[in-house]
Amino acid sequence: MSENDENRVRLKVMGLSYSQIQSGAYALILAQVGGPMRIPVVIGAAEAQSIAMKMESITPPRPMTHDLFVSFAHAFGVKLTEVFIYKFEDGIFSSEITFSDGDRTVTIDSRTSDAIAIAMRTGAPIYTTLDILDATGFEMEIADESSDDGDDDASALGDEEASGSHSEPKLENYAIEELEKTLARHIEREEYEEAARVAEILKRKRAKDPDQAD
Repeated sequence: MSENDENRVRLKVMGLSYSQIQSGAYALILAQVGGPMRIPVVIGAAEAQSIAMKMESITPPRPMTHDLFVSFAHAFGVKLTEVFIYKFEDGIFSSEITFSDGDRTVTIDSRTSDAIAIAMRTGAPIYTTLDILDATGFEMEIADESSDDGDDDASALGDEEASGSHSEPKLENYAIEELEKTLARHIEREEYEEAARVAEILKRKRAKDPDQAD
């Protein structure tokens, strides 16, 4: 549960990519706040979809499971105070989430992917230990991490080009208006994974062509 403050490292969500190790899974990349280390966490498609939706600020027509959980907690005055990834064993990260209603503080066990999806919706901090960072992390030279310490500082989900999957007509060649229509269509059909992918491309296009952004 509670580790010494010196042994705790704060993390933020950096992005998502397709897992090179496990078919049908995704790698969630967690970045050390103020440092060069990155931790890859293999997660399932449903959790990746939920995290991608939050990363791209997509609001589904109906609440997803993690949204419902957060709404339920808020309705009863319960606040998520932190997520703590406290163990790594046999390739699995173990996490716990701490809640408080102002009078009581309760810590419960959680899958890491669920804990992070909920933390992203509440702004709660995510921590791990120095030992886990050393054991599972890799160092990355940041070529273009121009943003600050925000928890929703996500830049991935565009790795489908690297893996060569889903080669439909190139979305990058769509005009902004076409991308907006495609995004709306995916949201209406509740195809949130695709919606997140389109939203990422749309965001990049708008950044390049500010005159075309609404």
